[in-house]
Amino acid sequence: MKVDSSGLEEQPPHLPVLYQEIMNILAPTSSRVYIDGTLGAGGHAQGILEASAPKGKLLGLDLDTEALKIAQRRLAKFGTRALIRKASYAQATEIASSLGWKGVDGIILDLGVSSMQIDQPQRGFSFQKEGPLDMRFDPETGRSAADLINNCTEAELSDIIWRYGEERFSRRIASAIMKARPIHRTEELAALVRKVIGNKRGRIDPSTRTFQALRIAVNQELSTLEEALPKLIKYLIPGGRIAIIAFHSLEDRIVKSFFRYESRNCICPPEQPICTCQHVASLKILTPHPIRPSDEEAFSNPRARSARLRVAQKL
Repeated sequence: MKVDSSGLEEQPPHLPVLYQEIMNILAPTSSRVYIDGTLGAGGHAQGILEASAPKGKLLGLDLDTEALKIAQRRLAKFGTRALIRKASYAQATEIASSLGWKGVDGIILDLGVSSMQIDQPQRGFSFQKEGPLDMRFDPETGRSAADLINNCTEAELSDIIWRYGEERFSRRIASAIMKARPIHRTEELAALVRKVIGNKRGRIDPSTRTFQALRIAVNQELSTLEEALPKLIKYLIPGGRIAIIAFHSLEDRIVKSFFRYESRNCICPPEQPICTCQHVASLKILTPHPIRPSDEEAFSNPRARSARLRVAQKL
């Protein structure tokens, strides 16, 4: 990755994950409005704005100040058609309403950490790069991963690593962290976890699940997704589509369950003979099975291999 002195890319990055699939599914057209709730470097947003010319608009949100700078440069050519804000996608509907929008035609969420964030050692996301144990999507607010592991109780830490990393050695890791505290660097933590677990996972680094768990906890990723989904679906116009890319089972499970729930006209227990819930379906699932990257994309971008795209349409 080519970067300037500030650590930002000098040239537009490669196409984002499942780019063409997103373009085909959202099928952007002029005079329609869209939300990219995880703007990143603006790859998906650029495609949507190009396809929705000359009058389509897009609201792009992100918590990462550096990513927003890149996206602003990349999307500057679209002028007022690209509206960029520093915010969580959980705030998307409030921000869109403040712009006078009554609803949107399409929404995209590309969840999790970006390649750009992983590649910057000072962000602390990667166990392969030496840096401060930070992991915040917004480095200007909230507590870092170092703050978390150095202040949690052993039970709390074990629960985080188990719940968000699905790590079966969570208790051992939490105990080792407690004995080694304070820990402030990525390599310190990665080495400790490797020592506790050993090389028992082949090509997968033993510290992968622990780093994932801490990142999810630091950024409250799962609770943010659960909070945002009902609001985003409500804000879609009839016929509008929401496309969500997840990279691990915890996120994907939330999306899958929510789509299923909102696609049913009755949510009463199966054994109940008469429906009393009065639940009305608000979505039609367009992807009974998640869309995965092609072999070609997975080969050219190994980080795309775990991506799963689910899409639903507002009824």
